[in-house]
Amino acid sequence: MATWCTDPSQKANRFAAICLIAAVLLGVSSAAHSRPWPSATLQSAQSKISVKTELVPLPVSVTDATGNVVAGLKLEDFRIYENGRPQDISLFEDGDNPVSVGLIVDHSRSMGAKLPAVAAAVATFARSSNPQDEMFVVDFNDDVTVELMNGKAFTSDASELAKAVRAVAARGRTALYDAITEGLVHLQLAHWARKALIIVSDGGDNASQQKFSQVLALARRSQVMIYSIVLVGADEEENPKILQRLSKETGGIAYSPSSVENVTDVSTRIARDLREQYTLGFVPEKSDRNGSFRKLDVKVTAPGRGKIHVRTRPGYFVGDEKQASIAPGKSAS
Repeated sequence: MATWCTDPSQKANRFAAICLIAAVLLGVSSAAHSRPWPSATLQSAQSKISVKTELVPLPVSVTDATGNVVAGLKLEDFRIYENGRPQDISLFEDGDNPVSVGLIVDHSRSMGAKLPAVAAAVATFARSSNPQDEMFVVDFNDDVTVELMNGKAFTSDASELAKAVRAVAARGRTALYDAITEGLVHLQLAHWARKALIIVSDGGDNASQQKFSQVLALARRSQVMIYSIVLVGADEEENPKILQRLSKETGGIAYSPSSVENVTDVSTRIARDLREQYTLGFVPEKSDRNGSFRKLDVKVTAPGRGKIHVRTRPGYFVGDEKQASIAPGKSAS
């Protein structure tokens, strides 16, 4: 496992390294939001990336008034708007494509009685997911630990993931922002283009070196959808609004189950949501305003389906056109 150490000098060095990586990620927003299509060559971080054209991918969830997925939609049923201007849809996928998922689990003192149910929910999530999905666990309290399952950065084994959740005892405070940053950084090692974080916490940070504004900026510039399971109780440190905002800004969902026993049901719903999304994409107009934010809106026409709800990320940041990522549904190796 990789851990943020409690020794002050080691922890400072670790934090500096994470900050450096986070700064690099913030500087490559197009790598997180724009992918080459139809062809690209992804090499090591030290190598050049060959790009013919860029595409902004959008995972889109469509549900009806009762929350059921609206399946069977076609390309012509969707419209994409960037800053209010219609865009030509260059990519349409309707299928269960694999995803890389980071499970960020709070192990602070306030979570002690909840962890057995959380471990069971993590195992259920893995069993409910696409068999090709790859996952990892980040445990956190005062320290942040990336659990390496049998020395591997990712696994799809439900028992290994549950064991990783149980690897750290509940104690201390809540370094939530540091843990989310670690999860976003670790996802850069992912093999799949679709990426998500699932955060299980009471939402109250009181031990991080990162600030919420930094984490929010990094999340908004990433291609990662963030789902939150907010276990609200009587602890005065709990603040579910920060996780709700992270989920909304990345196209995910924040859940607040009525009891810890319902966490397993929520994990199953998240697995289903990831498996039933549409993937759209468009090639944006060229811009010399790198770093600017462009609002996105997706409209759906579904006659006879009643009132529908469309969920996707609210926008993306324009980045360096020479940088790129891999194509949707494709492996990086």
